[in-house]
Amino acid sequence: MSQTDRGKGRLVYSTDVGRVCPGCGWPTADCKCSRRAADAVLPSRLGQIVAKLRMEKKGRAGKTVTVVAGLPRNAAFLRELCQELKRACGTGGAVSDDTIELQGDLRDRVREYLVKKEFVVKG
Repeated sequence: MSQTDRGKGRLVYSTDVGRVCPGCGWPTADCKCSRRAADAVLPSRLGQIVAKLRMEKKGRAGKTVTVVAGLPRNAAFLRELCQELKRACGTGGAVSDDTIELQGDLRDRVREYLVKKEFVVKG
């Protein structure tokens, strides 16, 4: 429900919640377009995915972190893989953008696990 200013045709008051996605017409918080993009199709074989391993220390108060980069930008896939890696390594971790960060220098363990899952691993 909304009211417009009489002569000017501009919106003065609205009870609608937030912005609306121009693609699907849903509120941006519940946008169906972004969900479809986030659940994009993964490569048919995991062997096509190249995971890049690196260790980072800078900007983390001296703590060592193993970063797995170069993964597909699929939120569900990244969350599931992060959970599997945390269980396999017995450590904490998080997903950020298209990378997985695991606490500690675990490159050897992560490399073994990803090779077992048929990923191509570099680094």
